Amino acid sequence: MSKTFRAWDVDQSWLLPASVHDFVPAGHLAHFVRETVREGLDLSAILGSYEVDRGKPPYHPGMMVALLLYGYSRGIYSSRRLSQACEERVDVMAVTGLNKPDFRTIAEFRRRHLAALSELFVQVLRLCQSAGLVKLGHVAVDGTKLKANASRHKAMSYGRMKTTEAKLAAEVDAWLKAAEDADRAEDAEHGADLRGDETPDWMADKQQRLARIRRAKAELEAEAKIDPSDLDPDGPGPSSGMQERGRRKQAKDGGPPDKAQRNFTDCDSRIQPTRDGFIAGFNGQIAVDQAHQIIVAQRLATNPADYGALIPLVDQAEANLGRKLKEVSGDAGFATEANLAAMAERKVRAYLAPGRSKHGQDHAAGDRSFKDKPRMTAMAQSLKRAGRRSRYRLRKQVVEPVFGQIKQARGFRQFLLRGLAKVRGEWALICTAHNLLKLAAAAA
Repeated sequence: MSKTFRAWDVDQSWLLPASVHDFVPAGHLAHFVRETVREGLDLSAILGSYEVDRGKPPYHPGMMVALLLYGYSRGIYSSRRLSQACEERVDVMAVTGLNKPDFRTIAEFRRRHLAALSELFVQVLRLCQSAGLVKLGHVAVDGTKLKANASRHKAMSYGRMKTTEAKLAAEVDAWLKAAEDADRAEDAEHGADLRGDETPDWMADKQQRLARIRRAKAELEAEAKIDPSDLDPDGPGPSSGMQERGRRKQAKDGGPPDKAQRNFTDCDSRIQPTRDGFIAGFNGQIAVDQAHQIIVAQRLATNPADYGALIPLVDQAEANLGRKLKEVSGDAGFATEANLAAMAERKVRAYLAPGRSKHGQDHAAGDRSFKDKPRMTAMAQSLKRAGRRSRYRLRKQVVEPVFGQIKQARGFRQFLLRGLAKVRGEWALICTAHNLLKLAAAAA
């Protein structure tokens, strides 16, 4: 007796039109993101930019926002991969309603509305707050190093710029002279009206590299003349090698030190130390609420040190949620006398490890006295007395898993955009997608 199988007729037409609500099961993340964007988010900042009704109607901005947020929540960041998913993945089709924007449209939408997309972080955070996911009983802060869309090998030190500029300039001059000599010889042989004077590609590449080196060298020299207090505190900050332990470094002649660097691909990126060596990148910093690992504040900086992020993160969290924080924990990178004083002024209990052990693990440093730093000494003694009962121990289980979810589970380890303003917008989108996933899990 033959076995009966279910029909597999790929040529059968549907008798009734398909509904995007049937593409994925009820309760799927695709439905949640789509409906949250449609009903829960205020997109007036984006919609208001479409004023004149001319040409072919654009894709609905709400659909494009939902596509980006859903893609980021699924670890799809590239505009090309998002465009491909619109044609191949039914869950993405359930978000877009079968619209298929090409990758240029997606990339241009993200570029054009990046500032407004960044503001969605606060809206999604407040949805989490309304859903009871934010308690502010304990908030942990931390930073992680993320690669820029640039290689550290595309950076050059000021000392090497000085020698390479002279060498390249001599080579280019020699090639130009050789080209002129060859032109004169060919003119004499073939006549002046015949072509053959085009600049070879290999020569053009050298000329462009020489121009980039000269521009970067001039920027470093101009930066060396600027008083550090005059630098934009919200800008990229000092170039790599221009500052050490918060102190400005200069050559004997007042110019930039030979180790100062500029990256030719993304000049806003800075050298960041990691466990696996050095990268050209940025420092993504977050404050995370203990209750459900909701990111309550986020910022992105070029400085690899974290101490300057504590107060901005605390103040941003209070501004975002309209409530004061009760207690905050952070590793040794956040512990300074000034930070402890600022936290006391804000009446926020701080648990900041004043030192590290030999193996790199944060510890209380209870036997250590910090000269002229009474708050650091008191913090070290307090953490030592509390031992395993210290609230500081919550830090690792609150904030570090969030970085694991972003970097490992969703595969975000390198920015796609270049320039500090754009990278900050991209980091805000990453944090928004994280909170959206937490909100979806709570609603399931």
